[in-house]
Amino acid sequence: MRFDLADLSLFRHVVEAGSITHGAERAHLALAAASARIRNMEDALGIALLTRGRAGVVPTQAGRTLLQHARTILRQAERLHEDLGAYGNGLAGQVRVLSNTNALTEFLPEALSSFLSAHPNVSVDLEERLSDEIVGLIAEGVADLGIVAGTVDAGALETYPFRSDRFVLVVARGHPLASRANVGFEDVLDHDFVGLDRSSALQRFLSAKAVRIGRPLRLRVQLRSFDAVCRLVECKVGVGIVPETTARRAQKTAAIAIVPLNDHWAERELTICVRNMNDLPLYARQLVQHLRRPAPVPARSAAPTPVD
Repeated sequence: MRFDLADLSLFRHVVEAGSITHGAERAHLALAAASARIRNMEDALGIALLTRGRAGVVPTQAGRTLLQHARTILRQAERLHEDLGAYGNGLAGQVRVLSNTNALTEFLPEALSSFLSAHPNVSVDLEERLSDEIVGLIAEGVADLGIVAGTVDAGALETYPFRSDRFVLVVARGHPLASRANVGFEDVLDHDFVGLDRSSALQRFLSAKAVRIGRPLRLRVQLRSFDAVCRLVECKVGVGIVPETTARRAQKTAAIAIVPLNDHWAERELTICVRNMNDLPLYARQLVQHLRRPAPVPARSAAPTPVD
């Protein structure tokens, strides 16, 4: 049995993507080359590693065992790369981060920017997922750390506070809901929505909430950013649900009103989760420590000098 790190990395990508095609893309390999590598691994072992179907692939029991060892070996290889990286000028390593929509759009850009500026030899692989998905993937060792809603049960994972925010409803000024002191998500489902695209973790979360209530989410437009949602809400296309930080920022220039949601899930304590801090590579531990620092308070502009 002779597997190299490229084989193990490809196999991990294929299983995590649930598809040889998508796994090959993640591993930057042609589909034919990726398929040949997987077949060679199965031939070398004399057993099937994947069950193939129309919906994609899932690992067999042998495949799950191989995946567990592959992740361990690849983590060790990353630690070796980190230790040797100090002697060269290349990247010391990569941190794999999973994040929910709120943290990804509102808080991580600035935090990662300052971290990467201070650590030029480190790269970050960032992927958006639902909070409950993130907990499971971190427990499986798919990524180094995750950012999730504090309401999610993190199980045996180690957790650390990150940021606080909440989701609010934004409506155009003059909208029938604009004068409400607060509103429940169920009461908003009679209105047309402006939302994020269907691949967004938040949009999937809201759609699932609507399904549980037994009402459809009437999406008129789907966009790629919360700021764009606020702009179309201002144009009276529909109502939107965005983080309060986004809404307050947009309200400075857009004719929108902010209505608090009274649903318990609207309060968002964002949490960092890891399997074991001591087992993380040095650069991943440094990122966790960086993210745990309080967000810098924006400096206030000096008041203009009166002109006589």
